[in-house]
Amino acid sequence: MKIRYDDKDDILHIEFSSAPVVRDVSQSWHLNLGYSETGLAELTILDAKANGYWPIASSAPRRRAPRP
Repeated sequence: MKIRYDDKDDILHIEFSSAPVVRDVSQSWHLNLGYSETGLAELTILDAKANGYWPIASSAPRRRAPRP
C-alpha cells in the first residue's frame, strides 16, 4: 500500500494494489475509486485536509519507551 499527499492541490491518494485500473467510479465530488480486475485498487480524496482526512489519525495505542 502506498499513501501520497499533494499539499499544493490538497489531494490524498491511497494505492492498495499496483494492478492496472480498469474502471473509475466517482462516489461523490471528493471521493474517487479506482478498480482493477480483482477489486479496489486505489482511492483518491480531493480537498483531503480541508475535509479532515489528512493527516491520517492512527487509532492504534502509542507505545511507551521502556524505562531504564
